[in-house]
Amino acid sequence: MGTNHFPEDIVGVALVVLMLGIRHGFDPDHLAAIDGLTRYNSSERPVLAKMAGLLFSFGHGLVIVPLSIYAASLAQTFDFPVWLDTFGTWVSITILLGLAVLNLLGVLRTPAHEAVQLKGWRHSFFARMLNVHHAGAMLAVGAVFALSFDTLSQASLFAVLASKYQGWHVTVILALLFVVGMLITDGINGLFIAKLIKRSDRAARVASRVMALAISGVSILVAVVSILSEMSPNFDGWRSGKEIWLGGLIVAIMVASYFVGQRLSKPYMAK
Repeated sequence: MGTNHFPEDIVGVALVVLMLGIRHGFDPDHLAAIDGLTRYNSSERPVLAKMAGLLFSFGHGLVIVPLSIYAASLAQTFDFPVWLDTFGTWVSITILLGLAVLNLLGVLRTPAHEAVQLKGWRHSFFARMLNVHHAGAMLAVGAVFALSFDTLSQASLFAVLASKYQGWHVTVILALLFVVGMLITDGINGLFIAKLIKRSDRAARVASRVMALAISGVSILVAVVSILSEMSPNFDGWRSGKEIWLGGLIVAIMVASYFVGQRLSKPYMAK
């Protein structure tokens, strides 16, 4: 996403970045990793299990913030190539559509007596890392998951915005706001999963399918909006300045999926 999609005033930019962080917390890899960390610790370390989302997200932030500061220092003497933003957009589109397909297949192929395991592209490579039972190890998992092109793209965006507002300290503020957004989403997600695990198996199966379908739907929505923005200048112009509303819509869809999942699984909770 280019800087042309951001408001002109710094307060508006800060709100958009906070919303981006909240939305990023709904990334399938975040959801899948927190799901694994929480489940692994739920029986023997219930308190740590509830903190899995916060610790994972904080570890994520330990990479994003310093990388953003470094990118801001480079931006003073180096112009990021124009193609980087376009390339990053198409990489994100490809990953989003791939994850949508994987989670839809997960719903269709998972036996009726099993809960659906959420899919994420990094989750598949680092699945064994999720079997940890220390707070420090959870921070490390979050940091490893932050080593991606998405993180580089976010750091570059914050650096460009810092140049626009003539101050590297702007990068620090925006990066921290992004992390706060992630902490909100990931923290709530960890608590939700911990609560879900205490329910009956049948309730968990229903809720997991609702969440997987919601992730697929959101992934497709974001991918389609990005494709239209890249292919149609008119649509891109219409979208400009509406990023906070798109982020709000995505957050609303995911929050609604939580409540729908709980509602549909409620008849099974007493069984």
